[in-house]
Amino acid sequence: MKLAYEAFDNGGKKLSGTVEAASILDATESLRRQGLFVATIAPASSGSAGPMTSSAPASGRIRMGTGRKLKNLAMFTRQLAVLVASGTALVDALGALERQSKDAAWRSVVSSLRAKVEEGTPLSEAMAAYPHIFDAVARSLIAAGEAGGIFDVMLDRLAVLSKKSLHVRQAVVGALIYPTLLIFISINVLCLMLLFVLPRFTGLFESLDAPLPSTTKMLMHISEALRNYWWVLILVVVGAFFSARYWIRTPSGKRIFHGALVRAPMINNVTRSFAIARITRVLGTLLNGRVPMLEALALARQSCSNVHFADLVARAEEAVTRGSPMSSAFAESDLVTPSIVESMRSGEASGQVATLMLNISDFLDEENEVVVKSLTSILEPVILIGLGILVGFIAISMFLPLFDLTSAAQGGH
Repeated sequence: MKLAYEAFDNGGKKLSGTVEAASILDATESLRRQGLFVATIAPASSGSAGPMTSSAPASGRIRMGTGRKLKNLAMFTRQLAVLVASGTALVDALGALERQSKDAAWRSVVSSLRAKVEEGTPLSEAMAAYPHIFDAVARSLIAAGEAGGIFDVMLDRLAVLSKKSLHVRQAVVGALIYPTLLIFISINVLCLMLLFVLPRFTGLFESLDAPLPSTTKMLMHISEALRNYWWVLILVVVGAFFSARYWIRTPSGKRIFHGALVRAPMINNVTRSFAIARITRVLGTLLNGRVPMLEALALARQSCSNVHFADLVARAEEAVTRGSPMSSAFAESDLVTPSIVESMRSGEASGQVATLMLNISDFLDEENEVVVKSLTSILEPVILIGLGILVGFIAISMFLPLFDLTSAAQGGH
């Protein structure tokens, strides 16, 4: 079969091309013997020098939400590791997991994997048909397990990686549910007051023909604009949302937005901490799986969701190709704290880089969970206080003219 690859030579130069091999595993081993560090490898599309994209089989286009994917992946790899370790043949193990899966989409994926493995295709190669479910890190761990005879061990490590990623995501989503609900309720309360409550007072004020405070006039104008031009507001909000979404997906927009995330007050530290935790966990897991350092760094770079951290890992790749320690690149960046850099240096000095990386990620994950809970506990009263101030402002603005009229009437007597 024809495979497209991206790799790095000993000088750190990025290379891409195609290679003929019986499987992805054979191609990877062949490229490694040539002194290349493989970053990505997948079946090539016709007439393409890069990894296959649009010509992927239809089954590879199955989409799953991140949480659903991580949950299925963690459960699948853990159960598969137990079955394989107990001596169950891989095809039989996949068949058992296929039959017990209650998720129709996931059952379809496992069925496809089982069919390909039954034909003699390595599992890591079969997974390449589903790049949005089994990323390059997952496939590399499985390939390393197949090559090193530690298949069940690599499955278990992939399960731990997926479970940790799922746990972090659930912690963040769970912490944001209540503040998001408060914001939603606040917006609805304000719209209700401006669209339905305030207009009732508007008719009263007009019938009294009394001078109105500037705040009351302002709210009346806002209420009238919302009632008459609500469709314009919806168009503006929807247009702004999709425009921002499109802009963030452009290279320049993504770089600016990601830069704002790592620089913005309140969230900059936690954004950096989450990114470093992800990088160190991926590196630690891959290095523990006997994946070469440069290849592990390339895969860690691909797993970065923030382009600035991807650039940081790319600089670490360059440092390693020059013969410098990986920590030297991290030490030059203000995105990484000195304590993390010192931990990396200790790991390099003791030859325990993988273990130290996993320890760093465990520590950061625990710290991040506490920080997220603290931020949300601060955010909740701020939202409630803000809502109270806005509602109070509207209420006072509506009743103030009535107070003025009452005072004037009493003064007239």
